[in-house]
Amino acid sequence: QVRLVESGGGSVQTGASLTLSCTPSGRTFSEYPMGWFRQFPEKEREKKRDFVALITPNGRNTTYADSVKGRFTVSRENTKGTVYLQMNNLGPEDTAVYYCAAKSPWNVGNYRFQTSYDYWGQGTQVTVAS
Repeated sequence: QVRLVESGGGSVQTGASLTLSCTPSGRTFSEYPMGWFRQFPEKEREKKRDFVALITPNGRNTTYADSVKGRFTVSRENTKGTVYLQMNNLGPEDTAVYYCAAKSPWNVGNYRFQTSYDYWGQGTQVTVAS
């Protein structure tokens, strides 16, 4: 069974840092662009997930949502197959369930849309108290 497994979430205070990890199981995704998305509590019913960050297969190129630019850093270690999301200076507005996702190389969908990704993890909760 092919899975992505996120870890590293938790409850922190404003200004704290967290690093999320995404580890594949059942196969590797070294040739896949990897994305991070988040789902805010008020969007749970509609299952809407907002784009956070993307990293290309070779790790040389990254892109971020404006709301996290300068605070979050996405990286990957293809030897381990793991993708990371380093989150600094967290605020209550970052409280959400965070998901990693793999975008098939042949999927031409826009990387900012959750429908463009083919594999998803189960999510990890990040809660930031004010």
